[in-house]
Amino acid sequence: MVLLEKLSAALAPWGLFVRGGFQARVDDNVPPLPDGRAAATVVLAGNAGDAMWRIFAARERPGRNPLDDWLRPGILAAADTVGAHAILPNEGPYFPPIQDWAARAEPVYRSPTGIMIHPEFGLWHVYRAAFVFAESTEPPPRDDAPSPCEACAGKPCLKVCPADAFKPDRFDVAACVGHVDGPLGAPCRERGCMARRACPVGREHTYPRAAQDFHTSAFLRAARRFKLDPE
Repeated sequence: MVLLEKLSAALAPWGLFVRGGFQARVDDNVPPLPDGRAAATVVLAGNAGDAMWRIFAARERPGRNPLDDWLRPGILAAADTVGAHAILPNEGPYFPPIQDWAARAEPVYRSPTGIMIHPEFGLWHVYRAAFVFAESTEPPPRDDAPSPCEACAGKPCLKVCPADAFKPDRFDVAACVGHVDGPLGAPCRERGCMARRACPVGREHTYPRAAQDFHTSAFLRAARRFKLDPE
């Protein structure tokens, strides 16, 4: 646990914290470390609420992926501090099955919107890095709290989307982008996904409006790039 305390201390200046971890199994599909050693333990780190945003918003934000570019040196330095290999979920290849790893590490569950929901943070959290250790390290104990969606009879997240983008078997990206990018999309574009905001869990951790606008703009830019160059 001393190692994880060092990792937490190294991540704190970036508004990140240790989310949980697990002992790697073959079916977790954790790649070996760059030196060829097998992965023994994986520890996830991320953010919740507005802590990371408050730090990031005070910095200049140039470049195509300013948030990832800003976080990368802090994450890599934290990995060096504890002798781990850092995997950043948004950079690849390799793209890790981060949602599967998250479910192994702590009580997060796929919500009706497809976003992983946490009993405390609701939908207002993200995993930013996986730290892979070659040596077996005791991860934080996993809380077995159930999914808050199980007790949510009304499912307001599925009733408010003006684009009706949340289908039983998929998320309709084109419908979402078409609405958010259109003349009636300002509420989603400027304040974030209405379905996400409708969830009653963890509302005290809701991202600030400026953060909502930043992330929605990044989503729209990515969608436009993919449409222009699907390869």
